[in-house]
Amino acid sequence: MKKIGILNGPNLNLLGTREPEIYGSKTFEDFLAELKERFTQTDFLYYQSNVEGELINQLQEWATTQDAIVLNLGAYSHTSVALADAIKSLPVPVIEVHISNVYAREEYRHTSLSAAHCQGCIMGLGLEGYALAIQHLLHNHY
Repeated sequence: MKKIGILNGPNLNLLGTREPEIYGSKTFEDFLAELKERFTQTDFLYYQSNVEGELINQLQEWATTQDAIVLNLGAYSHTSVALADAIKSLPVPVIEVHISNVYAREEYRHTSLSAAHCQGCIMGLGLEGYALAIQHLLHNHY
């Protein structure tokens, strides 16, 4: 069984209620249950935090316990050099996911400091972007 960590950053605990026209009406916990049904040979760990340092700590912990990481750093992807440095140091593949198309939003969202240190970036496909990232990781790394 492969181990994949899913890491969500600030405000993603509000999925299902926050701006449903952008982020949809499903909670991440409900979607995670769907992922577990779709990818039965995968052991998922999920963590969400609104705190930058906690996200860094989780990435560092997962560097030795997970086979791969799917992450959505939310607004931190546009602002955090510290998180970008943490991702750069990881020995496991990382895929960055954004639920919305950041290029169709405010200009400050058009730059991701973290994406340069990820194997790939999926955006604008809603929660399904997480499933696509997992599918890629499973088919191309194991």
